[in-house]
Amino acid sequence: MPFFFHHHSKNTPKHKLSIPLSLNCVAIALDMAQVVCTPSTNLRPRSALSELKTSVLPPKFYTTDRRRSAASGGGRRQRLPLPVSSRLSRSETAVLPVSPDDLIKDEDKFRQIKTGNGSANVWSKPNERRKTKIVCTIGPSTNTKEMIWKLAEAGMNVARMNMSHGDHASHQKVIDLVKEYNAQTKDNVIAIMLDTKGPEVRSGDLPQPINLESGQEFTFTIKRGVGTEDCVSVNYDDFVNDVEVGDMLLVDGGMMSLVVKSKTDDSVKCEVVDGGELKSRRHLNVRGKSATLPSITEKDWDDIKFGVDNKVDYYAVSFVKDADVVHELKGYLRNCGADIHVIVKIESADSIPNLHSIITASDGAMVARGDLGAELPVEEVPLLQEEIIRLCRSMGKAVIVATNMLESMIVHPTPTRAEVSDIAIAVREGADAVMLSGETAHGKFPLKAVKVMHTVALRTEATVVESEKPTNLGEAFKNHMSEMFAYHATMMSNTLGTSTVVFTRTGFMAILLSHYRPYGTIFAFTDEERVRQRLALYQGVCPVYMEFSDDAEETFAMAVSYLQNHGMVKEGEEVALVQSGRQPIWRSHSTHNIQVRKV
Repeated sequence: MPFFFHHHSKNTPKHKLSIPLSLNCVAIALDMAQVVCTPSTNLRPRSALSELKTSVLPPKFYTTDRRRSAASGGGRRQRLPLPVSSRLSRSETAVLPVSPDDLIKDEDKFRQIKTGNGSANVWSKPNERRKTKIVCTIGPSTNTKEMIWKLAEAGMNVARMNMSHGDHASHQKVIDLVKEYNAQTKDNVIAIMLDTKGPEVRSGDLPQPINLESGQEFTFTIKRGVGTEDCVSVNYDDFVNDVEVGDMLLVDGGMMSLVVKSKTDDSVKCEVVDGGELKSRRHLNVRGKSATLPSITEKDWDDIKFGVDNKVDYYAVSFVKDADVVHELKGYLRNCGADIHVIVKIESADSIPNLHSIITASDGAMVARGDLGAELPVEEVPLLQEEIIRLCRSMGKAVIVATNMLESMIVHPTPTRAEVSDIAIAVREGADAVMLSGETAHGKFPLKAVKVMHTVALRTEATVVESEKPTNLGEAFKNHMSEMFAYHATMMSNTLGTSTVVFTRTGFMAILLSHYRPYGTIFAFTDEERVRQRLALYQGVCPVYMEFSDDAEETFAMAVSYLQNHGMVKEGEEVALVQSGRQPIWRSHSTHNIQVRKV
């Protein structure tokens, strides 16, 4: 039977919104808009949800073969894809506004977002909260208190420490500064990410740089301490066994390249294809191959223990080749009692065949395009980026796009136009976060780089009219009523033009709402500081720490008051309030509800 959503206020007559669902639901009319649903044990909410999604969600674009089949009349007639504007209007008519007065004028709304009140308003003073998060690598250019505070004000959401550089003492200083910032600033929070070095293959030390010319012969050896004009050591004992004659060796991700001509028991003789200046400790890749080193080295385990001791929020694990690596690390963290999420870095050729199982085992993925483009043909990288983002979104996992996003701003104060487009593409494809590496670690213009990333992401989000929902997103949360309520809370929020408020102790419901990509901000209130920091990574989520009262109504009032006092919502606005998730707060396990309240 259908359930009904009732909305009643003092100034408008009571209106009724009907949403058909094959569930036993109870509708309660209050002074606020409220939906309460108590599922019966003998029903199948998943099938009902599937029917609803099929009828409401916008159609996917068909492949070329299906369009050709439809055009030729062969088989079942296919429906041609509609333009974005048509899909938007169809989606909105599936759930009607509660009254004509509440109807959102989309053209006016998006025109205001695009242009602002002034000609340059969107660039100088954005009028919308940015949803896509920014990860900043902290290094010599930014490892002071002043710079970390300024990065946070400019838009940094996650502070990343690259364990390939620096020592534990320098990283400890950064962790302590970020924690100090979080303790002092209640309306903003920075998550801490520790990025492991992984099994990198590097050349040895040289007394001075060597200039390699095309056609020149050059040798890599596993002997230690060699550094001459025509031979240098490699830090990997199985290097000779891993390469074959005809393999292409890439130095620094392709800055130089050499082809293998022959090899002996301890040396690999090459011919320079693309020359350049070879310096000490340069990164080496073999095109199409990954080193047979373990993904987590002894140094990585020391760094991981350092992260456990400091209660970091995320590990970014380098060169993950299979899901066993993730299971091993998560087992170690469980034994340590550490609540740290694992982000897998997709950057090796061996990880691609195991992509699905790796992402399933993890809490999220990073598209590390540098080494990925070195081990695989560069033309595959944008396709893999799109596929990894799609997979993560369908599984309800966080996804970060990284490497070379504003590379030119390491030395220049303005980006290339291609770099600006690169950020916009990642935002449009649905990434939770975009990352800066050398730009903020050792670049000349770290603050300008963050501001460029902020304004480009913000401007791009204003033009994304409707985000495509992954068709199988629900599979990540199957058999859980919260998934259905996250979907309906998103539909309600989008229809009424409201933000969403959720109360969470684990972060589950806020993360679930994030993956449905509602138009408005998701204000996630939590009484767990670790959860507050972790949620800083997720798209569209604004985490807020607040002590919960034993009384639900008192807590709701405190939350709305907080938002109003901090300028996050205005008096007279409505917010959608969601009570659902794995861990009940002020409700029974069997009852979930959505409310719409006026501030």
